[in-house]
Amino acid sequence: MAMTGDHANASMEQASVLSARHLTKSFGGLKAINDVSFDAAPNQVTAMIGPNGAGKTTVFNLITNILSKDAGQVRFLGRDLARMSAVKIAGLGLIRTFQSARVFPGMTAIENVMVGGHRLASHSGASQTLWLRGARNEERRILRRAEEMLELVGLAPFRDTHATELPMGAQKLLEVVRALMAQPKLLCLDEPAAGLNDTETQELANLLRAIRTLGIPVLIVEHNMSLVMNVADRVVVIDSGAIIAKGTPSEIQNDSRVIEAYLGSENDAAS
Repeated sequence: MAMTGDHANASMEQASVLSARHLTKSFGGLKAINDVSFDAAPNQVTAMIGPNGAGKTTVFNLITNILSKDAGQVRFLGRDLARMSAVKIAGLGLIRTFQSARVFPGMTAIENVMVGGHRLASHSGASQTLWLRGARNEERRILRRAEEMLELVGLAPFRDTHATELPMGAQKLLEVVRALMAQPKLLCLDEPAAGLNDTETQELANLLRAIRTLGIPVLIVEHNMSLVMNVADRVVVIDSGAIIAKGTPSEIQNDSRVIEAYLGSENDAAS
């Protein structure tokens, strides 16, 4: 017998890595996010798409408590994230990137990536300072993983280049692999394809598929419809702060509300 209503929602919530329920946020009387509920499942890429100004990044900021919610609840691996700091949420393994690339100035590409690995480093500051054998071995492991990550996205030739000297697209890829170095339990990417050329976008698609193969679930906010349709398992469509559709990429592509709200506006802009 099929489950309905609250029972179906409860079952979905238990099976989810991330469960957002009834998120609501107003700015100056304008309801920017209106009763948004969705789930991110294990071993899947979940994408949130929508036109400019639809509220996608605001949802990300509500999930990670960068913005406070007016109403609603977010659960991550079964834990309620209410009143947790963004740093504590990251410590639980919910790792996010931002719309604009954020690399560490004064550090090379390889050093930027290694920073992500240091989140999980087990050795104390004292042992690092004394450069004890365990700390040295751990640092070598982090370095090797960082080199592999750069190779994966085609940035190995820029290993020793200062990160701020890289093109914007390369900086975005660098931020994604730095987040991946932190071994996230959910990787949240805010418009990672913005500023990427076709080759870099293909590298990103390959990386997202590789991340899914590793069993790391991904929640991605993205404008690039082609990228989303090629890598996402589930798609959530938001328009004017409310969800208008959920489904597989093929279901979303054939949904008249999505075509009108998102694809239609894109086609109009191109014509």
